[in-house]
Amino acid sequence: MTRIQKISLTQFKNYSSASFSFSERITCIVGANGTGKTNLLDAIYYLCYTKSYFSFLAQASVQHGTDGFRIEGTFIDNNEFETVICCKWRGGKKEIWANECLYEKLTDHIGKYAAVMIAPDDIELINEGSEIRRKWIDSILGQVDKLYLESILTYQRVLQQRNAWLKLHHQNPPSKSVELEYYDAQLARFGTYIYLQRQEFLKEFLLLLERFYAQLCEEKEAVLMTYHSDLHQKAALAILQDNLYHDFRFQRTLRGIHKDELTFLIKGQEAKLYASQGQKKSLLFALKLAQHAYLRARFGFAPILLLDDIFEKLDQQRMNSLLDIIVDSNFGQVFMTDTHEQRIREAFGGLSGVHFILM
Repeated sequence: MTRIQKISLTQFKNYSSASFSFSERITCIVGANGTGKTNLLDAIYYLCYTKSYFSFLAQASVQHGTDGFRIEGTFIDNNEFETVICCKWRGGKKEIWANECLYEKLTDHIGKYAAVMIAPDDIELINEGSEIRRKWIDSILGQVDKLYLESILTYQRVLQQRNAWLKLHHQNPPSKSVELEYYDAQLARFGTYIYLQRQEFLKEFLLLLERFYAQLCEEKEAVLMTYHSDLHQKAALAILQDNLYHDFRFQRTLRGIHKDELTFLIKGQEAKLYASQGQKKSLLFALKLAQHAYLRARFGFAPILLLDDIFEKLDQQRMNSLLDIIVDSNFGQVFMTDTHEQRIREAFGGLSGVHFILM
């Protein structure tokens, strides 16, 4: 089992300097709000993905009043150790090291380690607009398929270029343009690959989602996902060419895989609109557990599961169902945070292999 054994933080968020060791498969981090429980989970996530789960800007992870941060973690897999260091200093770019070797590209580290976070604001995955669900799918596929990651990055770059070109020429559109032909060809090429991979992923992922949702809800309700894409009806290049008039009018590319939508249904009704808070929480946890299972199948090792303040999210029945899943010795390494020590100790009922860190 791949796991993180220890971590050291320097000037990372609220930590000036701190070190933690993780001796058991399940680690419970207990303390009052503001003590750094969530930040510790985020530091573990950072070592896996070279970025914070909660903030897009690297500077937001720097402790206030300091000039940078450093995270060092030791991972173990089949008795082989690797030290991963992530640091960001003022005026310099972010750097990632593995056993004293500096990565030339941060993306080269993606896929080496994996983590799945469940945090309080994740309900946005169900409640908010389509962009957050596309990014979520892309974040999963980008880990297991380097070509997908490269395709997404290229597609987004070319899309920005095409939109800038449309804005520049919208008052006097040329009848023919080599630039536009290039942008369209690139978007069609990479967009088609992205579309096909999303389709295949969702077919497999739905089976996992159904399984975990049934476990959390004791098989009382049916859950479904539907995938909507312009490419269902027409080839990517034809979509761009047919919609060019409207693209000029609005000065941006209106159709393509960057507008794909994923809809969650419970008992045939859209969860975003009709599901109860309890149903949405079950769906969210089922989505993240399915993500964990999917990555495990692809990588051959279990991702680290990071559960932030979950006791505030689930009722007792759903909590018990979740604990039944994660206490399995084959599940992988788990980190949980909570504000009440007694509550979390009672939840595990004296189970061996659980380590407590009191903040």
